Amino acid sequence: MSDVPDLGPLPDRVTVDAEQVRLLVREQFPHWADLLVRPVAKGGWDNMTFHLGDELSVRLPTAAEYALAVDKEQRWLGVLAPQLPLPIPALVANGRPGADYPFEWSVYRWLEGETASADRIADPVRFALDLAGFLVALQSVDITDGPRPGKHNWFRGATLRTYDEQAQHALTALNGHIDVELAREIWKTALDARWDGVERWFHGDIAQGNLLLNDGELAAVIDFGTCGVGDPACDLAVAWTLLAADGRQAFRERLRVDEATWARGRGWALWKALATCAGALGRDEEQAASALCVLDEIFAEYPVCAD
Repeated sequence: MSDVPDLGPLPDRVTVDAEQVRLLVREQFPHWADLLVRPVAKGGWDNMTFHLGDELSVRLPTAAEYALAVDKEQRWLGVLAPQLPLPIPALVANGRPGADYPFEWSVYRWLEGETASADRIADPVRFALDLAGFLVALQSVDITDGPRPGKHNWFRGATLRTYDEQAQHALTALNGHIDVELAREIWKTALDARWDGVERWFHGDIAQGNLLLNDGELAAVIDFGTCGVGDPACDLAVAWTLLAADGRQAFRERLRVDEATWARGRGWALWKALATCAGALGRDEEQAASALCVLDEIFAEYPVCAD
C-alpha cells in the first residue's frame, strides 16, 4: 500500500452570513451583542471572517475538514505569539455550534493592515528579509507536542508526493498551454529532493492574502489554519508566488536554505500554480493569468532554464 494519504473529494462548504454571526454572538457572548457585524472583504475560503465592532474579528470554518484546525489554532497561537517578531492573531473567545452553524469558531483581536501584493510593497528586499526573519523565528520554536501533518492542515509539512496525482492531472490538462516537459522536470526534482527529517514549525500558507502591510512594510501574519510541525519547505513557496528575483535571493540567504529544501519549496509553488491554472483556464481568466505568472517565475529561476 502507498503511504501517501488520500486527500478525498473537495469539502462540502456551508454558507455563513452576517445575520447568522450576529445570532451566534448574541447567544454566546451577549456582552458583544451591540457590536456591528460586517463581512471582511475577501473573507476567505477555508474560513469566513467578519468584523465584530472595530477591535475584534470572528473566524468561522466553512467545512468540517477546515474545522479540524480550530482547536489547534486556539491552543497554539498564544504559545507562538510571544516568540515571533510580528503580530499574529490573538484569541479572545472560543465559540460553539449554534444558530444553525455546525462548527466550533473563534473570536480574535482585529489586526490592522492591507493584504500584501507586489505593487504595495515599499521595499521588496526589506520585505523579503522581514518575512524570512519571521520564518526563522517560527522554525526556532520548541516543537514538543506540536501538530504533525494531517487532515487538519491538508498534509502541509509532509511529503510533496501527497499531491503528485493532482499535479500529474494538471500537467495533462495544461499540455499546449505551458512548457509541460520543463514543469515535469522541476516537479520530479522536487519529489526527489530529500528532507533531513528535522521537524520544525511552519505556517503552511505563507501567501499574499495572509501577509499584512502597514505603509508598505510587513506588519502581521495571519491564518494559521495549516500550521504544524514537519518539513518547513512548504513555507518557501512565497519565493515564487510573491517575491521577485532580488527579494527571492535575499529571502533564501536569510533562511540559509540548502538546494534540496529550495527544490521542495519550488515544488510546493509549482503544485499550487499548476492546480490553480488547470482549474481556472476557460473559467476564470484572471486567476489563470496569475497562476501563469507564477509558473513563469518558477521556469525562469530553475537552474536548467538559467543555463
